[in-house]
Amino acid sequence: MEKIGKTPSQSRTEMVQIVYNGHINGSRRLFGGKLMEWIDTVGAVVARRHAGCEVTTAAVDTLRFREGVTLNSTVVLVGTITYTGRTSMEVRVDTYVEHLSGVRRQVNEAYLVFVALDEMGHPTPVPPILPETEEEKAACEAGRRRQELRRQRRSENF
Repeated sequence: MEKIGKTPSQSRTEMVQIVYNGHINGSRRLFGGKLMEWIDTVGAVVARRHAGCEVTTAAVDTLRFREGVTLNSTVVLVGTITYTGRTSMEVRVDTYVEHLSGVRRQVNEAYLVFVALDEMGHPTPVPPILPETEEEKAACEAGRRRQELRRQRRSENF
């Protein structure tokens, strides 16, 4: 049975976190690994909402740190599905520091790939993505190209 498609807005996820002492390293900046944990969590929620089932992280394709994040910063992570394959989904997570004025400055972007899992833990088909806006359509096409590059890299490495 084919699953009905979903729009990116149906699975969009936002998480807000304040950077506390336990989140910072010796340079008084947010641990990169802590940010990666938050990114993976947001990405997984997006993928679970889209697929309607459990998911597992298959790849962190790109993770770009533009600048450090300091103690007491308000961090906002926004996740959006950008592309779907048969059983996999690409999710983009953008990370911002939000100033007390409400102005956001992007500090990180990441692309992750998740695989949908059935009750036995095996890959299962996901609903197709139904991009609505021109921006969503462009993101989907870019995701398709990234997926093709991933396939090429896998075949070269094995």
